[in-house]
Amino acid sequence: MTVAHINAIGTAVPPHQVHDAFVGYVRATLPPKAQRLFDRMVTRAGIERRFSFIEPEVLPDGQITDTERFYGLGEWPGTGERMARYEAWAPLLAVKAIAALGEAFDAASITHVVVASCTGFTAPGLDQQIIAATGIDPSAERTVVGFMGCYAAVNSLRLAHHIVRSEPAARVLVVNLELCTLHFQRSGDLEKLLSMLLFGDGASAAIVSADSAGVALDDFRSAAIAGSASAITWNIRDQGFDMHLDGQVPALIAEALATDRARNDCGGLMRGTQPADYDRWAVHAGGRTILDAVERALELPENALEPSRRVLRDHGNMSSATLMFVLRDMMADRAPGQPEERGMALAFGPGLAAESFRFRLV
Repeated sequence: MTVAHINAIGTAVPPHQVHDAFVGYVRATLPPKAQRLFDRMVTRAGIERRFSFIEPEVLPDGQITDTERFYGLGEWPGTGERMARYEAWAPLLAVKAIAALGEAFDAASITHVVVASCTGFTAPGLDQQIIAATGIDPSAERTVVGFMGCYAAVNSLRLAHHIVRSEPAARVLVVNLELCTLHFQRSGDLEKLLSMLLFGDGASAAIVSADSAGVALDDFRSAAIAGSASAITWNIRDQGFDMHLDGQVPALIAEALATDRARNDCGGLMRGTQPADYDRWAVHAGGRTILDAVERALELPENALEPSRRVLRDHGNMSSATLMFVLRDMMADRAPGQPEERGMALAFGPGLAAESFRFRLV
């Protein structure tokens, strides 16, 4: 049977580092007691940098805004203005991620394009814009994975996996792109502010084919936690897309994974295996508490999630692009001639649901 492989991954982020400016802005809006709690949570978040096309600016009086006053001192932008920025910026970041593939990208060889994004909508879509900008044949088959959230990386790879298994000559370009910072909301709700503290912008581009190099994709599986549909929501409102991330999400994930591990049958996420059966763990860096929950529930070795923690530290949660950054680092870390390693990938998102796949670094 044909096995699909991720042969190469390229990544890109926008030019401006915004984490410090966001922290400064929020601190200035909070009363002293809430400010102290926010400061503790910032320290514990494990994030040092997040990126955006929006360039921060500190005014002479100390107020924090941005150079274009997108998030100005008056009313913040409506959904239409935010989507106009997505239309302008998303193609630029997608092309930058594809360029990072280097020689692995050959426009003439691409037969399929899969694009995942949940932070913007436009038609003609990002899939068609990518084809026009890179010289891919317009007859390439296109699929858009829309509004699935953080676990869309797994769903886009699953599509590529099925395409390659059914058409062994296929070469699939998979792009995950999110501009999360377009959707910051003015709020005095500390829980909502802490959710916004996590998110940054980024994009990945991957080549998936039957060529036996890179990351072999073995199998995929989904699971949902009953009664948790309201734990993660992502709704389109008049002032952009409104994210809700319940503080109970890490506990829900930990409980579900611990139950799955204890059950340990072929129908679960662990497929009847044990954590010790895997050399590598590629877990979506949704936040430090989520990574802690996975580590605790599965009793993983110390540093097993270091690649995910490193991506979280350097980029924050980039929604669907995040897991691809983790896989990129795993591929880059391997020395020539290193033995094959087995891995498990996990990502969590609205539902509350988990998406997973098993892989081999070959």
